[in-house]
Amino acid sequence: MDEMELLGKTKVRVEGEKAVETGEPLIRWCPLFDKVRGIKEITPQAAAANMEFRIKEHGMFTPKRKLEMDVFVGFGASEVMMTATSRGLIDGAVTVCDGAGTVITSNPSLIQGMGGWISGLVETDPIPEVLAGIEERGGTVLDPKTAKIDQVAGARLAAETCSKFAVTVADADAAEELRRLEEEKSVQILIVGVHLTGIGEEDADRLIAAADIVTSCASKFIREKVRPQVQVGTAVPLFGLTRWGKEVLVERAKEVDRPILINTMPLPVLPENKQPRPLV
Repeated sequence: MDEMELLGKTKVRVEGEKAVETGEPLIRWCPLFDKVRGIKEITPQAAAANMEFRIKEHGMFTPKRKLEMDVFVGFGASEVMMTATSRGLIDGAVTVCDGAGTVITSNPSLIQGMGGWISGLVETDPIPEVLAGIEERGGTVLDPKTAKIDQVAGARLAAETCSKFAVTVADADAAEELRRLEEEKSVQILIVGVHLTGIGEEDADRLIAAADIVTSCASKFIREKVRPQVQVGTAVPLFGLTRWGKEVLVERAKEVDRPILINTMPLPVLPENKQPRPLV
């Protein structure tokens, strides 16, 4: 089964290159998707249409999956990990891809190609053409037979060849387990919290305590509780929580081709009119 959460964590199930089942969104408006896709109201129909757009344009959940792409947003999780890898701040990343599940790679282009259009991948079936394309580009699929998603198991595999690497996680349990793995394997793990719309208050506290970077998504509690060392963006910002996370985000800023304001001020900065609605 192929299922992804997108646009306000709306669950969309995909079969035969079509969105066949769609849940209810948690939010009504996202400034990012209003800006890049002109979506003024998030509805089940809008989520299904956006999923089918990704299938058509990027080959998601199909044998035609594109594994290389341009930058989607200046400071997305995949863009940040891509830059950190290319600049040598990390050796590689443990991320996910539809048609493959958890993937370990040191190829910056593949990190961006797999992750640039992914929201919250819930479940996916293996696609031979996608598996082959990832392998050709220097990626290692955790479980090619099942395409399972297990970021901690992926980190264990990465620790066999990498000494410092990024791992994307969507919950506090995984983040805390990665910190224990860090000590066990004597490695450095850049923990990147993603897909956090709807995270509970206690889990938000735990994730912020464990992670190096978190995306704000449409999370009320991440915005309320975060005390970042650096913030990029103001509508759906990324927050650097540690010195390493700060270094990685600042390094990414060097590659953004638009003018950048650097200033010191109390963080976070969250203009009310630019935030997703409602925050959950």
